[in-house]
Formats: sequence, C-alpha cells, structure tokens
Amino acid sequence: MHFIGTLISGALAGWLAGKVMNSDGGIIRNIILGLVGGVVGGFLGGLIGVGATSWVGGILISVVGACVLIWIARKLF
Repeated sequence: MHFIGTLISGALAGWLAGKVMNSDGGIIRNIILGLVGGVVGGFLGGLIGVGATSWVGGILISVVGACVLIWIARKLF
C-alpha cells in the first residue's frame, strides 16, 4: 500500500511541477519526475535545513525538486 501511495504522490508532484514550469508530459514521466524530484528536493532541503514533516510537505519538497530538474533539463537540452 505504501508503494501505491508513493506512486500517487510522485505523480501529483510531477504534475504540479509540470504546471508550475509550463511543461507537458504523460503520467509515467510525471511519476518519475515526482519521485526523482523528491530525492533532489530532499537533498536541497537538507542543505538549507528544511525538511518535510507531513505528506503535504513531502509533496511540496518533491515539487520544488522536480522544478529544479525541469529547469536543469531545459538548460542542457
């Protein structure tokens, strides 16, 4: 059950990041973007001393990380 929740929150975070950054993508891309964004956001949050204490905070950190990933991808490609 935790795995399904993780996929759903990753998809939500990826979708929100796509809307914030004006980027289109499918459900698989959104899930991957949200999950990897969670790792990136957690790392960046750790650098500045910010962490998530609830699922809403986790999604917000994932969205920030996914936005950073979209920004980096746009600069590279």
